[in-house]
Order: sequence, then C-alpha cells, then structure tokens
Amino acid sequence: MGALHAGHLSLIERAKTDNEQVVCSIFVNPTQFNDPADLAAYPRTLPEDIALLESVGCDILFVPTVAEIYPANEIPLSYGFGKLETIFEGEFRPGHFKGVGQVVNKLLRNVEPNRLYLGQKDYQQCIVITDLIRQMGWAQKTAVIVCPTDREASGLARSSRNQRLSAEGRESAINLHRVLQQCRAIYPRYSPADLVSWAKVELDKDPLIEPEYFQFVHPHSLAPITNWNKQPAVWVLVAAWVADIRLIDNDYLFT
Repeated sequence: MGALHAGHLSLIERAKTDNEQVVCSIFVNPTQFNDPADLAAYPRTLPEDIALLESVGCDILFVPTVAEIYPANEIPLSYGFGKLETIFEGEFRPGHFKGVGQVVNKLLRNVEPNRLYLGQKDYQQCIVITDLIRQMGWAQKTAVIVCPTDREASGLARSSRNQRLSAEGRESAINLHRVLQQCRAIYPRYSPADLVSWAKVELDKDPLIEPEYFQFVHPHSLAPITNWNKQPAVWVLVAAWVADIRLIDNDYLFT
C-alpha cells in the first residue's frame, strides 16, 4: 500500500532474483480499513516510493485509482475465509480480510503472476491470500512465496506505520519483538496459557503499550495451542497499540 521501506524492497530484490520481470502495485485499498481515520492517516509517499522501486530495478509499477479498481455500479467478487475472518486481525479489524480478498483478486487478475511474494510480518494475511488463490482456482498458476520479516537492527519489524511512531514510541515498540524472543527462550518452563499471561504482564510494564492479543497458534490453522506436546511447530502472534499506532508482529516459537 505504499510508504515503502527496506522490507518491501527486499521482496522486490527476491523476486528479481527468481524471475525475469517483476511487477509492484501501490494502492491504498479503502475496503480493508474498518476505521476511516486510519485510512485517512495512512502514509502516502508515491514520489519517494517510485525512486525506491527504481533503485532496486522493479520493472513495472501499477498505481491504479480507486475508480479503476472499484468502478461505479460494479458488484465485486467476494470471498469468505471462514474462522480466519473472526480471529486475531479478523476480530479487531472487522471486514478487513474481505477487503483484502477483493483487491488481491483484482490485482492478480490484472497481472496474472507466476509467483506472488508476501512478507511474513502480515502472517495471517499470508494465509488468507494463499486460501484466496486456492478459491480462485489459481493454486497451480500462482505460487505464494512468503519471505521472512525484515527487521531493524533493534528487532522492530519494518512497517509503513513505523513512520508515525515518535522517538519514545519507537523505543517502546521494540518490546514487542523482545518479548517474542524471550518466549522462545523460556517456553519449556510454562504452559501455553501461563506463558501468554507472562508475556502480557511484560508488555503491560511499558505504559505506552496496550496489547490487543498475544497467542501461541498452529502455524496453518492459527488454532490456539493448549499444550506444547506433539506440536511440530508453534507460531506466536501479537498485536498492540504503541501510543496511538497499532502494530503487529509474529515469529515462530519452535519449528
């Protein structure tokens, strides 16, 4: 959606390595915002974005208008994603994934890519888009490549929303990844429920952080983990307000 940073550019660079031609779209999609104020405040930096894409050799930039994506009187295709629409980001951003499904369907049909590169930071969205491609019948046509979250030296996940953090807020935001890392180190000493409680207490120590969710989940279904035993892999998801900026992050607990 623009306001590009090094994480976005790493996706372009990976795609350039794997493919002959790389297309990037920039479109602040109104249908995936449940808060009009959040849509209005979302950073828009198109001239800077163009320069960054040129610097890494992006071949084509697609910058449609809202009217081009959502023509008047058109009834857009709508996809359902089941429980994924009601948990984590689906719970706290009602309608978000329906909007994601609408716009990604349109972008895919315009570009018809062989591969789609997504950042792991939006982990639930990666699962939703993979399911969208399955529902479209494009699973054999478009491979989904999920690339690791790109982080600042402090561990903070790169995000367009980071531009809106104050210096104090940025220091607080670092605690999200710090707590994820600590959980990985100490989880054998706790049950999943007790470790969630511990993590929330740690986050609550910072007065600028207001957690929305913190949960250990199955990496594909996102079902909550109640016992470490017999789990081949566990992921951890977190969302929190840092001052007035909402951030998300995730990482594996073990794989």
